[in-house]
Amino acid sequence: MSFGSFIKKQFIDILQWNESSDEVLAWRYPMQDFEIQYGGSLTVRESQAAVFVNEGRIADVFGPGMFKLTTSTLPVLTYLKNWDKLFESPFKSDVYFFSTRLQLGRKWGTPQPITIRDKDFGMVRLRAFGMYSYKIADPGKFFKEISGTRDTYTRDDLEQQLRNLVIASMTNTLGASSLPFLDMAANQTLMADRIKADLAASFERYGVVLDNFVVENVSLPEELQKAIDTRISMGMMGDMAKYTQYQAANAIPLAAQNEGGGLGALGANLAAGGVIGAAMAQGLAPAMAPSVAPAAAPATASSADPVARLAQLKSMLDQGLIAQADYDTAKADILKKLVG
Repeated sequence: MSFGSFIKKQFIDILQWNESSDEVLAWRYPMQDFEIQYGGSLTVRESQAAVFVNEGRIADVFGPGMFKLTTSTLPVLTYLKNWDKLFESPFKSDVYFFSTRLQLGRKWGTPQPITIRDKDFGMVRLRAFGMYSYKIADPGKFFKEISGTRDTYTRDDLEQQLRNLVIASMTNTLGASSLPFLDMAANQTLMADRIKADLAASFERYGVVLDNFVVENVSLPEELQKAIDTRISMGMMGDMAKYTQYQAANAIPLAAQNEGGGLGALGANLAAGGVIGAAMAQGLAPAMAPSVAPAAAPATASSADPVARLAQLKSMLDQGLIAQADYDTAKADILKKLVG
């Protein structure tokens, strides 16, 4: 390599950044052992910005365009380096390029459930997730607060910090909200607007503007969701006494097909179910109809209650109080009446 070629390689005539990846937000032009040619060209493309840094201090900031690097286009750098009007020598400076494109479809979510006090369910643990978009609005501030002197700074580097801000704001918003969980789905847009307003100042501190923020879903842990499903199902049942009668009617054909001792146990269970159902109906009656008198006490095991009577006969058979033949005759008669 000739001495002239060596000298030529030490000077940079054109400064530009051809972005090779969507992931990179800040990139330092490789300047080691190089100097910038006075009068050289700086090309800043749309959705880019360039920052000149002199000995660790931000000098001149450039938006999109093509610039000839002279004392007139580098006023801050000229002042910092004390150049005179006749200055035409190569110079050293660190140059950083920034992507100012809108970063769309960035995801956020709560890594752990957020515990809040709910009007309907008491203390509940919520999970939430959604999407947001942002862009670098102030490259100088972003350089000072975030990216610094790294060779490259990526979206992943930034979004770890941004997501922490989102989760903190989400926790504060949900904690301060008096909105019940069951009403949150209908108010997700209002919730997102409130969180966006809270986050705007925090993002601006880093030279970043929050363009959009969306809450896509707010959910409960699986065990609590099952409890709510059970509560909804019980509300759909309506009259618990009628529901118990319905269950017993469905069980009778199965009992008629069972020739073993299981019928007695089934009869006892059905009888107990009738008692429980009647008790529940009695307990619910005052809330549903205050003017109605309390329900009568459940019937005792008598001939008026075939299922309970059958259970009683089975118990007597097991205790040796009646003969097997008498029990079989009574059982056949009762089943005949039940099955019709």
